Formats: sequence, C-alpha cells, structure tokens
Amino acid sequence: MEQLLQSNGVQYEHHNVLEDEKALEDLRSRGIKALPVTIIDDTEVIIGYFPKKLIPALKLDVKVDLSSKTEWLAEKYEKILSAAVRTTSQFTQEQLDAEVPWRPWTLRKTVLHIMSFPEVAYLSHKVGSMSQEDMRASDNRLEPVYTAAEMAEYGDKVRVDIVAFLNSGNNEAFDREVPAHYGGEVTVLELLNIILSHSTHHLKQVYHLMQTDLGITLKNPASEEDFEGIQTPDALF
Repeated sequence: MEQLLQSNGVQYEHHNVLEDEKALEDLRSRGIKALPVTIIDDTEVIIGYFPKKLIPALKLDVKVDLSSKTEWLAEKYEKILSAAVRTTSQFTQEQLDAEVPWRPWTLRKTVLHIMSFPEVAYLSHKVGSMSQEDMRASDNRLEPVYTAAEMAEYGDKVRVDIVAFLNSGNNEAFDREVPAHYGGEVTVLELLNIILSHSTHHLKQVYHLMQTDLGITLKNPASEEDFEGIQTPDALF
C-alpha cells in the first residue's frame, strides 16, 4: 500500500513494505533498512521517530516529550535482556559451540549478538556511531566471554547499563544523531528502538531452535506481554 499524505501543505509518501513490493524496492534502492520512514518531496528521507527533523520538515506546531518513549524502552529492554540471560543458563557448552541452522554462527555468538547489539547502540551516544567497525570491535572484545555463566554476567551488565541510561533523563544524549549501520542517520533513542526489535527477533529464533531442534523446554521465557509493541518481521527466518 502506498499513500500520499499531506500535513500543513507538505506532501510525503508513506510506504508499507509488507504489502507493496514496489515500495520495498524503492526503499532498498535508497539504502533504507528500517521503518518507519518519511519521504518528503521524493528527496528528503527521515528514518524513524526523529522529532528534531520531522517537526520542522512537516511544519508541525508541537513539542515532544521523550519520557514516555524512554520509559517504554527501558521496560522492554529489562524484559528482553533478562529473558536472554535466563535462556543462556539452559544451554550446555556443547550446544553453545554448535552452529545454528539459519546462518554460519554458533549459538554462543547468536545469543551474545542479542546482548551486544543493544550495548553498541547504547554506547553510540558516547562513540558517535554504530558502524560495522564498532560492531566488529564489540565482537573482538567479547571473544573471551565463552561460558554460559560469563555470557549471563555480560548480559546482566548490558541490561543494567541500558536501563539506567534510558531512565537518566539525558535528552541531549537521547537526541544525539549518529550514523548507524541499522537505520542510517538516526537519534540514539531511535537506534535503541530499532535494535530492540532486532534483538527480539533473534531471541524468538533461539526459542524456536530450543523447542524444535534441541528439544529444550523453555523455562520462564519472555511472554507475549513482554513482546507486545515490539515490531519484528513476520517471517521468523
């Protein structure tokens, strides 16, 4: 579905990529990998919930309070990262060292990925980016984190750090614009929103693997209520 919307005389296109293949190809041709996206006059592209750009671009007379967004993100990161830590304790080292079926990664790397990408996104408020180089540096730094216990300890630290950051009220840091491999030029807050969806999708994949391939009964997994409001792709793989 493609809609042409108008706000205060400014026209922009909104694409639903799940329904419109042409829109999907258009977004891909622009190098856009994240939603929501606003395209104004077919030239200006604004990715995500980005008030600093959206308000003047659409000539809106509004003020934005980020507190509800940060509170929601803090709650969801608390639940998703806690669930990832709980899940880690259910694996043997042999299972962690084995590759997952959907990509040439070990289960250990997959679970660490669920934890480490949020950390790299959060640290972008200090580093100034979430680039491929930043992600590779994180992978290298985490090479010694090998056992389930070490992974759980790391995941708990990431959870505490991110929740504390989101509850800090540091609007300047939340609104910092950073270049990111996921989402393009986005604010730190929007990047954390994008990566929450990314990590949640991988957690759902791990749950599927546990139940269908490894025969593991999930103990205290994330609930549907925990997942509520987090956008993930319809296709699990």
